[in-house]
Amino acid sequence: MRRQSWAQSEEAGEETLQRRMSDAEEAPRESTGQNGETEMKEEGEPNPNHKEVENPQEELKDDTLAWRESQEEERKKGEEEGEEEEEEEGEEDKEIAMEETQEKAGEAQEEEASGIQKETTVEPQEMKKSMTSLETQITDSQSITSGIFPTTQRGSELKPSLQSEDSEADEFLDLDQISPEEQQISSPERQPSGELEEDTNQRPQDELGRERRELEPEKKEEGQERSVSSTQSIAGISRDSLVSTTTEDVLFQKDKSAPVYPLTLTWSFGWNSSLPVYYVREEKQRVLLYVCAHTVIIYNVFRNHQYHLQGHANIISCICISEDRRWIATADKGPDCLVIIWDSFTGIPVHTIFDSCPEGNGIRAMAMAHDAKYLATISDAEVQKVCIWKWTLAVETPACTLELPKEYGFQNYLTFNPTNSKELVSNSKTQAIYYAWYEERDTLAHSAPLLTEKTFNKLVGKFSQSIFHLNLTQILSATMEGKLVVWDIHRPPSSASTFLGFPYIKPCKLVHLQKESITVLTTIDSYIVTGDIKGNIKFYDHTLSIVNWYSHLQLSAIRTLSFSKTPATPPTEKSNYPPDCTLKGDLFVIRNFIIGTSDATVYHLTTDGTKLEKLFVEPKDAICAISCHPYQPLIAIGSICGMIKVWNYEKKRYLFSRVFEKGLGVQSLTYNPEGALLGAGFTEGTVCILDAMSLENESPEPFRYSRTSVTHISFSHDSQYMATADISFTVAVYMVAVRNGRRVWEYLARLRSHRKSIRSLLFGVYLDSNEPRLLSLGTDRLLIEYDLLRSYKDHLEVLDIHRTDQGCYPTCMVWYPPLTRELFLLICNSGYKVKLFNATTKMCRKTLMGPAYGSPIEQAQVLPARSMAELPKRYLVFINRDKVGLQILPVDGNPHKTTAIVCHPNGVAGMALSYDGRYAFTAGGHDRSVVQWKINLRS
Repeated sequence: MRRQSWAQSEEAGEETLQRRMSDAEEAPRESTGQNGETEMKEEGEPNPNHKEVENPQEELKDDTLAWRESQEEERKKGEEEGEEEEEEEGEEDKEIAMEETQEKAGEAQEEEASGIQKETTVEPQEMKKSMTSLETQITDSQSITSGIFPTTQRGSELKPSLQSEDSEADEFLDLDQISPEEQQISSPERQPSGELEEDTNQRPQDELGRERRELEPEKKEEGQERSVSSTQSIAGISRDSLVSTTTEDVLFQKDKSAPVYPLTLTWSFGWNSSLPVYYVREEKQRVLLYVCAHTVIIYNVFRNHQYHLQGHANIISCICISEDRRWIATADKGPDCLVIIWDSFTGIPVHTIFDSCPEGNGIRAMAMAHDAKYLATISDAEVQKVCIWKWTLAVETPACTLELPKEYGFQNYLTFNPTNSKELVSNSKTQAIYYAWYEERDTLAHSAPLLTEKTFNKLVGKFSQSIFHLNLTQILSATMEGKLVVWDIHRPPSSASTFLGFPYIKPCKLVHLQKESITVLTTIDSYIVTGDIKGNIKFYDHTLSIVNWYSHLQLSAIRTLSFSKTPATPPTEKSNYPPDCTLKGDLFVIRNFIIGTSDATVYHLTTDGTKLEKLFVEPKDAICAISCHPYQPLIAIGSICGMIKVWNYEKKRYLFSRVFEKGLGVQSLTYNPEGALLGAGFTEGTVCILDAMSLENESPEPFRYSRTSVTHISFSHDSQYMATADISFTVAVYMVAVRNGRRVWEYLARLRSHRKSIRSLLFGVYLDSNEPRLLSLGTDRLLIEYDLLRSYKDHLEVLDIHRTDQGCYPTCMVWYPPLTRELFLLICNSGYKVKLFNATTKMCRKTLMGPAYGSPIEQAQVLPARSMAELPKRYLVFINRDKVGLQILPVDGNPHKTTAIVCHPNGVAGMALSYDGRYAFTAGGHDRSVVQWKINLRS
């Protein structure tokens, strides 16, 4: 009789959708918990009738729809037969139900897709029964998918969760057609935000990464534990995130995956010395953290490897790191400014704050609490705003804010109390401010007493940095006069019933520590540490009595001091710690630390033995000149500070450098075609021809025929001529002459041929001879060719002049590769156009749309072919105001044949290509950086 009933149910499958949906909700109740939540029982035996499918969600949906059709017949059989018979044949019914489910799944899905929808009516007394039956069916379906996609257990055993299964049911149930009472019963009890915050604050430091990824803390109750989300359960994703499971060594593992972008950042030369450098790790590998333009660099010194944290679209303005060196916070200045918190173990951005400054001015100062739970920022607007963020809760709004009056000055330094995350101190050059955060009141109280010369009847000086004293009852503010201002913190007594007022600070003492200006003030272990403008580093105890100092290191002004998180090794017989300057003469045991100086030099000091190691020296001023060697992996980088550095860009090794006398800033660099010479143009008009390997002058005296900055240098193909252009619109030519059996460089002639700035200076070769030809292009829209053969001493002959544009002005010029029989000059203009001019007649043969990425092309070069097979297909590398891009040749105006990426948000100053066409280099000018980009033509 039972088999007959199920046979009849198959014939009843052709009934209307209304009857099936209305009766589908009726099912016997399983059990109800104490809080009214429906409890589900896990099936102990797997269903042998299931079939593996590629999409478990699709199968789950089909099973549930088909299950609705079978409920009417199941209810009828329950009425005809008693409860005893139903219990005895329970397992048999379940197998038959699954057979019917698979047979009717296709029909139910087809009818649902046809748009036939009718209202579903659920009687209140049958509501709990229907939901319980629905949950049982979902549990059966979930057990099917668990055989295909394994789930990850956390803790001892992962129990089925009402939340995850209901979330799966919501994917295919229309909640608008279910009564509010049914929704209330079927939806799990959500954890309130207050509980989430409390749970987050109680977690240890190492679990913050896991908290940021999961965003749903565990809520353990009797017989219930939250499981992984529906997406993770179906897809088989582990609940433990990479942030919570990784180790410190994962960051620098080699990535063997193929590059997916045409331009990939591989190395950054330079360091923003106005921002601090941090000592991240020391145990097995020496790891530093610093900023280069809009990229954060995690640098492994021993492996000579860089890991880049990319995410900012503007120049990074401030950076801080947690006490355990796990969490990094960075902020930038400019439109759409961001605050990003990174995991230093994996390099993953765990949280991003998008609207930290709605005005778009960016962040001026930032600090992270010692327990890493809170982040404090000070904006860079005219009216500064102090914000405290609970970043571990993934909130988009600050926990509290405070606007500072303009008379306080621009606050540029901020730090937390190391033992109380609710207290902060900041300072400008003239004002120190103490903050007390009352979280329960949503109030950020502050105290900023005015300090003048009359306060102590002495000159105080401008503030540099402020910290909390080791005794935690005072604040210390260092000044540029070598003094310390001591502030007393007056905290009202705590009272549970009444509010006794806010704390405040009051100046109590002015201590004259030294003559030199104090630039750095910090604390480590039981010492107060200062760094001054003379390069001295001094250590004081809590009474401000000096304990030890390093004054013999001969450093420039100290910019930053960062101590290792690893405590100092206890002294042994083999130790060589220096004695302190106390009467006892005890050994001065302190942690190793990193020193950053104003001349962009970074040192490592090993305190055991006082071993000073120079890690790297970078240009301290703008970088505008770069040039690649014609046949070796060498790049020369020139800075306005007068430094020329040569690197091996394949091995990432610094080779040699030269620093010119004060006043000679390097503005332009170019190797000659043989790679033996390096031409250098300086900001005050001097031109030097240097030996490429020693950087010594090739000519006895430099050429001083220009009074303004030399912006362009170019060599002819046979290295017989060299031409320069300066900002006074003048072109100068130098040539090789034989004197006393030696080849020497001599000045030939110069001519002010343009009325506006010169954008390109280019040598070429005549088609009918091997003689060099010289052309210049200016913003006055003139293309001028010079006659080198007819030129003589102090006379530069002009061969012809052509006008290239009418309205727009040209921006750059390059020889077009021989993809056609006709030889062309490719000229880009300010109207995003590219034009092809005949190289002989100077006639414009074609005008096309060029790359449009926010600004016109400013410089372009044809990528060298790597092999003979690549000669028919060439590429053009270009830069505009802030991007570097790649275009497939020939030019045809197709925008889909170009790509570009932001390389220097504050402007690109120059570009160079490697001899083999594998790398492109961009100089950032005032951001003091050079970025190496790997070119992937297959992506």
